[in-house]
Amino acid sequence: MAIFYVARSAALGKWASDVGLSKHIFKIGVTDEDPKALVAQGWAGETDWALVKKQAVEALSEEEAIRRVALHEKRIEPRLYPKLRGAEGVFKVVPAHVESRRLVQRALAGEMERVVTKLKPADFADYLIQSAMK
Repeated sequence: MAIFYVARSAALGKWASDVGLSKHIFKIGVTDEDPKALVAQGWAGETDWALVKKQAVEALSEEEAIRRVALHEKRIEPRLYPKLRGAEGVFKVVPAHVESRRLVQRALAGEMERVVTKLKPADFADYLIQSAMK
């Protein structure tokens, strides 16, 4: 069974913020092995990658996952940014999209109060996983 994972690098987020992208940069992927080993190797010349969340999936390839998430969020093209060094599946996630989805989910669950909470990396990971599973 394949594992869908979401990883993040604080150093890459700082670089992306400096070049005008956003600090909310995440790497997604699908692998048959333990994603912790892949994340420990790192991408884009950064070694501070951390596994934010993983989920077992059936019949989902990495290309299909990237295509599905790209329908909702901006995929950062590795050929345009030499810093990425060919890392596929790197996305810029807009915090307003994550907040909007959380608000709709809470409304559907019957929680009508609008509570302002600070978004955490796990919230972004949940959003990316849900986007890939649709």
